[in-house]
Amino acid sequence: METKINLSFEEMWEKIMACDSKYDGLFFTAVKTTKIYCRPSCKSRKPKKINVEFYNDMNAAQEAGYRPCKRCQPEIEESPSAKIVKNVISFLVNHYNQNLKLKDISDQVGVSPYYLERLFKQETSETPRSYLEKIRIDKASHLLKSTDLTNLEICYEVGFQSTSNFYKAFRSLKNCSPSQYRKELQNELD
Repeated sequence: METKINLSFEEMWEKIMACDSKYDGLFFTAVKTTKIYCRPSCKSRKPKKINVEFYNDMNAAQEAGYRPCKRCQPEIEESPSAKIVKNVISFLVNHYNQNLKLKDISDQVGVSPYYLERLFKQETSETPRSYLEKIRIDKASHLLKSTDLTNLEICYEVGFQSTSNFYKAFRSLKNCSPSQYRKELQNELD
């Protein structure tokens, strides 16, 4: 079902000038001189206003003779940046217990560490490091519930390199120490 948006030409023009990703998929920008259509968030050089047409869906743009932009890839449902972030998250979930550096993660997805950090923060409002920390604490919480491992064993099992970082991260995310967390779980079961 096609959803028409009620934006004027001027409003859509403002969105593409701002590279506003919130409007990706709601409309597409077609450039008459290049015969290419893009997402509103495309970072390519901006065309002259007189050379622009807007379409509510990509099929209409293709029927008018435009081809998809190779940079922003509007024919792909999710944006390329969202795809990179999804790949990073799945890598973090699968390798949370390893000693990961930003360079290792960026090498895995094929972008520079600086670009990855900026992109990840833009998409998730967190850094890859803080996201990894949350995954590790979730795993630690699960181990505290389901095993008899000591806090120290859990600390190293989930990938923390120092106990002080483990306790600090656990306290900041769960508002208690790992021991208090386990004790509260025991009290709930009794």
